[in-house]
Amino acid sequence: MFPLMGKPDWSREGRDWPNREASRFLLAGGLRWHVQVMGSGPTMLLLHGAGAATHSWRDLAPLLAADFTVIAPDLPGHGFTQTPGGDGLSLSGMVRGLVALLAALDQRPRFAVGHSAGAAIALRLRLDHGVGDGGVVSLNGALQPFGGAAGHIFPALAKLLFLNPLAIQMFAWRAAQGGAVARLMESTGSRIDRAGLEQYERLLRTTGHIDGALGMMSHWNLAPLQADLPRFQGPLTLVAAENDRAVPPRVAEDAKARIPHAELIRLAGLGHLAHEEAPATIAAIVRQAAQPL
Repeated sequence: MFPLMGKPDWSREGRDWPNREASRFLLAGGLRWHVQVMGSGPTMLLLHGAGAATHSWRDLAPLLAADFTVIAPDLPGHGFTQTPGGDGLSLSGMVRGLVALLAALDQRPRFAVGHSAGAAIALRLRLDHGVGDGGVVSLNGALQPFGGAAGHIFPALAKLLFLNPLAIQMFAWRAAQGGAVARLMESTGSRIDRAGLEQYERLLRTTGHIDGALGMMSHWNLAPLQADLPRFQGPLTLVAAENDRAVPPRVAEDAKARIPHAELIRLAGLGHLAHEEAPATIAAIVRQAAQPL
């Protein structure tokens, strides 16, 4: 059995972290951030989803770095970035933290790519702060609240778990069992390589990372974003993987209905982690979306 850990440690979980040579740590907005910066050219911000970290971009980021200066942070409470207090794990709190991070880096990305919950952050950054004025790509974007009773039950359950240290320890213990993380990933409709699974296993057996992911889920409120989608200006590409069991393609279709000028791309044979399954395919889509740059 693996021992349970607290917050992921750079000398332990990060010892051979993907693209480690691009990593740096800095203080911004009252948090110590882990961020990876690589490449040259127009600046592109990559935002991972809930429960992930920069390892999610392990293959895609180097491909994009051939044409862009890529900035990929661990979101607050995730990976090696400090967990904030107050509402720092909410959508507005995440946006506020990222604005501070970009100011510390002296960067204003022309392009933003967000996966799952990261797509909601990318759209909010564009709407409120003009980040990604060259365009935004939403990869299986989690842009809608859960419908019906689930919309009340799931956030409440996440908040209950977030406030219960024993529940977080049990989750980490379960993640340390053989095959548990692989089954979790497959439940999203994706099959990723062993290297990717090993990184998720490292993170999900640390109670600090789980605490950050559950805190994000318990504070998440997408209703204001849904109301603001019709006023989104500028290029937007909505990528929907047809095998996605976490965020069904209808979410992207609904966003397209609210933002008629957006481009909708459907991908056959891929699931929620499409960018990890087929990084070259996603890189081509991102490059095409960035052509106006």
